[in-house]
Amino acid sequence: MDLSASRIRRTAAIAVVLGLALTGCAAGSGGSGGSDGSADDDTLKIGAIYLDTQGFYAGVKKGVELGADEAGKKVEFVETNAAADASKESAFIDTLISSQVDAILLSAVSADASVAALRNASSADIPVICYNTCINDDDAQKYVKAYAFGDPVEFGYKTGEAAADYFEANGIDAPQIAVLNCEFVEVCVSRREGFEKALTERGIDYTLVANQEGSDPTESIGVAENILTANPAIDAFYGESGGAAIGAVKAVENKGFTGKTVVFGSDMTADLAKALVDNTILKASIDVSGIAVGKAAIAAAIAVHEGKEQEFTVAVPIDVYTTPDQGTEWLETHPDGIP
Repeated sequence: MDLSASRIRRTAAIAVVLGLALTGCAAGSGGSGGSDGSADDDTLKIGAIYLDTQGFYAGVKKGVELGADEAGKKVEFVETNAAADASKESAFIDTLISSQVDAILLSAVSADASVAALRNASSADIPVICYNTCINDDDAQKYVKAYAFGDPVEFGYKTGEAAADYFEANGIDAPQIAVLNCEFVEVCVSRREGFEKALTERGIDYTLVANQEGSDPTESIGVAENILTANPAIDAFYGESGGAAIGAVKAVENKGFTGKTVVFGSDMTADLAKALVDNTILKASIDVSGIAVGKAAIAAAIAVHEGKEQEFTVAVPIDVYTTPDQGTEWLETHPDGIP
């Protein structure tokens, strides 16, 4: 996803998610069990499904492993990356059911297309913990035990507030805004709704001149460049995901729009932190830490497994980054580049 000098570090982070995970192999945490590599009787077997290859999910993986260690639990993780494909997600959940895992952690591919697989897991008495994205509310109440996330409307609202601050400070009365979206998941629709709500409440007379899918960090560059070509008067991009945000930053740079078009982004990675330090294009990035989400998800899974009371909604803090100093601090506190 990263396209700057930190590419090697971020690629390594993603490789952690993709490596053995793509084949559904197990990764140990908090101890490896017996000397022959087999799990002890008290080892939890947890299925973990990552939505795609964005750096956020490398953070989730790290958070899940750290959370298990901090809880003093031996956990055998059986992992995969769904590649935003509901059929791959469903097939792997079938594998996890056959393996009789103790719980499943997932960022659901679809609010509706993922329901059948989660219903099957629930019917097999395997607790499901959603994180970041989930199925529709009605079915989630039936088949999901907990949902760890940062409220997406609030997330988008905070981005909209940062954009409104910028427009007001720079005397931009009627900004033209383009959106690079990830709206194949409902979370991103909610992010945009929050973003627009904040602008409206602040009295910003904005126009959305484009709203196109551009979540992949490489493909999003071309999408954003095409939008700039068709709409050269654009004042700002809103990137609904980390891949969308960095793609917009690179497109503005590539097309020579630096100083004219700015970006308000979502999520934090080493590339976005560096862009915030530079501050000529990226003016804000709103983030829910993947590590924090992973810790919350595994904590919920452990609580459910142990029969403890567990609230359905597990709120994860939303962080706002708007200054170069905050970008520098993020880089210093995330030397491995994992968000």
